[in-house]
Amino acid sequence: MGLFGWGRNEAVEASDATAAQVRGSRADGALSKAGRSGDSGGLSGAATRLVERLLDVGIDGRGPFDSAHEVAASALEQARGDVDQALRVIRRDHRQLGAIGGFATGLGGFFTMVVSLPANVLEFYLLATRMTAATAKLRGYDIDQPEIRSAVLLTLAGADSDDLLKKAGLRVAGGKLSALATDRLPAPALMVLNKAVGFRLLGRIGQGSLARLGRAVPLVGGLVGAAVDVYMLNGIGRQAVREFPPVETYGR
Repeated sequence: MGLFGWGRNEAVEASDATAAQVRGSRADGALSKAGRSGDSGGLSGAATRLVERLLDVGIDGRGPFDSAHEVAASALEQARGDVDQALRVIRRDHRQLGAIGGFATGLGGFFTMVVSLPANVLEFYLLATRMTAATAKLRGYDIDQPEIRSAVLLTLAGADSDDLLKKAGLRVAGGKLSALATDRLPAPALMVLNKAVGFRLLGRIGQGSLARLGRAVPLVGGLVGAAVDVYMLNGIGRQAVREFPPVETYGR
């Protein structure tokens, strides 16, 4: 059983079943129903809310949380138009933000972990989403395009993304998730696919949270939290660069 009341196995099973709905029916009506099905609470509701938050805030920005568009533009300005340098700026800045959040989460130890850890998990995935979307933006992709937004979410799933696409009956050219843009999947299919990703991320949250028990020790927990978040963000950043090659060279 995970920290949030469900285990990884339960989340993965729900993810697989949801992805299979894309394979089983391409009819808009059936897929729309599948995307809306399930309890608005519990695991299904949590997956839907997580995906909505990541797309609405992580990519589009809200309040003090800048959008991926703004982050990409700022990084490009700092790099004086050098895209590769701008990508390094984005990864550096998000690793720094992740370190701050991870340290703050574990600083209070066990007595604050129950409240701070769920908040940090959301913050981590918002940072990862924005970093990935900003990377795609700098590489020439339209991050307002639904297929690219789904590819951004799939990048967060890491190695699980290939399994999800296989279960959904989808293939991406050359292993690049950005190829989803050429598939022109109907909106209901993307909605169902996004929800399947949400289940996978929730499964990782439950598993990863328990793996961070070093955070239960004040101060030491802060250092552990910072190190874990920086390491994971760095991995996602590298994955994003691989998944979103420059548009002008894609397919060569």
